[in-house]
Amino acid sequence: MPPTDASTGTGTSTGTKSSAGAGAGPGPHLAGDAQDTLDLRLTEDLVALFGEDELVPAETPPSAGAGESALLDFPGKWGAAGTAAGVFQLVPVRVERDLTIISRWMNDPAVAAFWELAGPEAVTADHLRTQLRGDGRSVPCLGVLDGVPMSYWELYRADLDPLARHYPARPHDTGIHLLIGGVSNRGRGVGTTLLRAVSDLVLDHRRHCGRVIAEPDMRNTPSVSAFLTAGFRFSAELDLPDKRAALMIRERALRDLL
Repeated sequence: MPPTDASTGTGTSTGTKSSAGAGAGPGPHLAGDAQDTLDLRLTEDLVALFGEDELVPAETPPSAGAGESALLDFPGKWGAAGTAAGVFQLVPVRVERDLTIISRWMNDPAVAAFWELAGPEAVTADHLRTQLRGDGRSVPCLGVLDGVPMSYWELYRADLDPLARHYPARPHDTGIHLLIGGVSNRGRGVGTTLLRAVSDLVLDHRRHCGRVIAEPDMRNTPSVSAFLTAGFRFSAELDLPDKRAALMIRERALRDLL
């Protein structure tokens, strides 16, 4: 179970690793549970680092690494989505290009309180490479809004994750974690908008997935609220190894009703 997200949209809190924002620390499927993931090394493209305000060209191809995950139906090829906040796209992480900006976000105190990845870049690099060297059940992505990197996402197979030990998982359940990187995008409902957009992308492109799952920290009220506003329902409280979490579920059958 990844983080609990850091600040998705309604309050001033910015951390929520497990689903909507700045977040709560990594969950069972990462770091300490690397033994649950096959060690299949994936190729990383060598590219230049970009800064927080640099635009990502629309024609930027998906990376050949995590974005090519068959277990998650190739998120790097899903394309852009129009939202009320602008044109949004998930771009699979490339460590050499993206490490500096993601590490900067992880060192934001509001994010660090939940994701627990503050420190030198090596800390964030280890977290990212654990996923990139895995079997593709977790895909780290940058969220790019109108060409500008502004958020970090983790899509993961919740049914293949240690999280499945803590709730009645169904085949192809897909989990999401999110942090909003820039203060200017927090507290304005952007997180809520993007949570709906990303969960729609999952349901549109993963035809066998009937539910999108999130598990934000119960202490992160703004994150939980953002999920509710984005069409998720509160299902249960979970006692996870690293936090007391709110199990949030968005069901395909109800996507047009909530």
